[in-house]
Amino acid sequence: MTDAIRRHDTTVRAFASDNWAGIHPEVLAALALANGGHQPSYGADDYTAAVQGVFARHFGDAAEVYPVCTGTGANVVALQALLPRWGAVITAESAHVNSDECGAAEKVAGIKIYPAVAADGKLTPELVDSQAWGRGNEHRAQPLAISLTQTTEMGTCYSIDEIRALCDHAHALGMLVHMDGARLCNAAATLGSGLREFTTDAGVDMISFGGTKNGLMLGEAVVVLAPDRIHDIAYLRMLTTQLASKMRFLSIQFEALLGGDLWLRNATHANAMATRLAERARAVDGVTIARPVQSNAVFAILPPDVTTRLRQRFPFHVWDEDTGEVRWMCAFDTGPEHVDAFADALAEEMAAHPHR
Repeated sequence: MTDAIRRHDTTVRAFASDNWAGIHPEVLAALALANGGHQPSYGADDYTAAVQGVFARHFGDAAEVYPVCTGTGANVVALQALLPRWGAVITAESAHVNSDECGAAEKVAGIKIYPAVAADGKLTPELVDSQAWGRGNEHRAQPLAISLTQTTEMGTCYSIDEIRALCDHAHALGMLVHMDGARLCNAAATLGSGLREFTTDAGVDMISFGGTKNGLMLGEAVVVLAPDRIHDIAYLRMLTTQLASKMRFLSIQFEALLGGDLWLRNATHANAMATRLAERARAVDGVTIARPVQSNAVFAILPPDVTTRLRQRFPFHVWDEDTGEVRWMCAFDTGPEHVDAFADALAEEMAAHPHR
């Protein structure tokens, strides 16, 4: 029994973010398994020990995993570990570490960010070169790492060859490679590969691995793929307030997600729902699908009045007020019926648009 009260309508489905979804039932069941009795705190528990092997099966035996509480925390810990205090990271201007984390990488980690304008959200070797200058100049923060997001904030997905080319280029310049993998599982579903092929095998040095966007209650992980080059993560995790005391409840969620195929089932389903949504929306007169649909994100351009009315029925985010671009996200619990209801509402609102 509990005195808590359910305060939301469970029939509502939003397209604002995959973070809006609840906990996958298999993850919730795993949390119950870890409950009861006493276990050592701060990661000395049996579940955190076991999850090391779970990640090793996906990323290789050398991989080291450090569960953390938030995605921003994962990026802060990772970038601190990659760079000295005078270091800088090159990333796409739209990258989460640059545009959506309140400057945490710069303010908390003390890391300078050099953003490169990438229309599709993807870095290229040429874009890296545009910022990888001033080496040895004490007046310029030294560009010593790159950070790429997979899948990107634009919903696009790097190919394995693109990632390998970026890693080879960065390493040739003496730089390390971080991957913000908030939606890493969606990328694997798009590429039709395992997680290792476009991370460890492609040359990525460190990952911020996302869980909450793919069915976890909370929890992300810093995964070190090059432990010979990157050290002291444990200390950095603690000093940046990302060491959870009851870590068993973070770790068992990753075991539930990655121990079998739940990670891929969830991501494949979310991607498929985004494809369905794009197909339905594209058929509505006056709607423009603005970007390639390569993951669980759909970007569209709508008249402002349609956006205002539609958001009252189905929450979603405006991406660019100047162009009318909006973003729709699908999650593991987005069903075909939810997509179709949204598409029907979109068609109704477009039909009522007074300027057509």
